[in-house]
Amino acid sequence: MGFDLLTENAFAGHAAAAAGSAAGAAFLTHPLDTLKTLLQVGAGSSQQVGLLQVVERVRMVSGLSDGRTYKYVHVSEALLAGMAAGAMEAVICTPFELLKIRGQVSSASHLKKFGSVGVMQESTPLISKLLPGSTPNMKAWNNTLGMLSTLSTSHIDIVGVLKQYPWMLTGSGRPPFASEVKEPSKIVSLEGWSALWRGLRPGIAQKCVFGGFFFSTWQFFHIAMLDWKALDMNPPPRSIDDVGPVSPLASSLAVGFSGMVAAAASHPFDTAKTRSQCIVTPKYITMERKLLRWEPPGIWLERVTGMSPADRNIMFRGLKLRMLRSGIASFALVGSYLLSLDYLF
Repeated sequence: MGFDLLTENAFAGHAAAAAGSAAGAAFLTHPLDTLKTLLQVGAGSSQQVGLLQVVERVRMVSGLSDGRTYKYVHVSEALLAGMAAGAMEAVICTPFELLKIRGQVSSASHLKKFGSVGVMQESTPLISKLLPGSTPNMKAWNNTLGMLSTLSTSHIDIVGVLKQYPWMLTGSGRPPFASEVKEPSKIVSLEGWSALWRGLRPGIAQKCVFGGFFFSTWQFFHIAMLDWKALDMNPPPRSIDDVGPVSPLASSLAVGFSGMVAAAASHPFDTAKTRSQCIVTPKYITMERKLLRWEPPGIWLERVTGMSPADRNIMFRGLKLRMLRSGIASFALVGSYLLSLDYLF
């Protein structure tokens, strides 16, 4: 903790720039490095391999792209690619999912409006920003002032200061419901810009697990269907690329089943993400947690993925609906895509 914050940020910036520069340099010079390696390996005591011979050998075997020429994708590769794509999707889509979830919650919530709220919001604009959907409870307010009046204080206007903390005026001490803070302007005003990415950690876990299971399972069934199709071909195909496309219906069914498997594997993280996005946390509470260095409860997996220990018994609630929804959506997406290709081409 002896480093200054600005120094740490500068170090992180230099580290990121250096890593990006090194990666770019390695990308540009990789063909030369490949030729250098082949010259070193191919050299012998009695025979020296020339540069032109190495280039021609690489072109004949692998092509000038220095990679494999077939289109076969391993299941492990599909798993890693799906996890990477899921992490990127979580970062981009989390704000939109937050707005969607709070809109869905508000469709089943009844908001009560009171006439005194408008008068109080006009007199104290701060309350209109921090207490959406709440009403003042003057009895609780008076009781609070009565208890504080017995304490010795040197502040000249303690009542005015307490009015800057509008939660005390409600008498309940609770934040607004998610259904009361669903518009982007209210979310930013009450909770800050960072609230748009609330649930990012469980979202990344959910998208990574879903993407990994989805694409690896789909690739597994795709390879199995190609191998089954190759059994009836005469002469046998030389590679998997010569087998041909799979039936659109069979491919759509495989995708639908893969979506159901992925939904079942990632459902606990989806539950954690959904519940966290329905919690309204005002900006000052978030600031207090940072100042107090508040540590979330639970085991290390729950802390890393943003899961609450209090939700352990309800993590699989709604599993069947999500599996059904994911299977139908995946089947419809791929099926309509393949059907469109048949009609267009």
